[in-house]
Amino acid sequence: MGSSVSRPPAADSKRALEHFESLLEFETDCWDVHHAISNHRKDFVLLDVRGEELFKKGHIESAINLPHTRINEKNLKEFPPDTLFVVYCAGPHCNGTEKAAIRIAKLGRPVKKMIGGITGWLDEGFSLV
Repeated sequence: MGSSVSRPPAADSKRALEHFESLLEFETDCWDVHHAISNHRKDFVLLDVRGEELFKKGHIESAINLPHTRINEKNLKEFPPDTLFVVYCAGPHCNGTEKAAIRIAKLGRPVKKMIGGITGWLDEGFSLV
């Protein structure tokens, strides 16, 4: 009788590879976003999907504040249709990123979530403006 870790058994390597590779289609992390910004390789629009008051208290440099409730075609019209949006919220305890990503995907736009949000950003030692 194995531990609760090994019950149920791990997926076979092929399924595990497919799963973990597919996650990268949907997610990025704080370090990769920071690296892209710091090295002038930002090929995405970073959306802070929290409310305006939280954004004013501190946000990632170059982020645009667009609360998930205000994501619609009109508010994205200035961006070309193939623009990649990276969304973030307060942290892993917040599902604002999922709500934002759903809205963006329903508009037929590319989207990824930045896992960790502000909490992850600060945990990595990065600063807010």
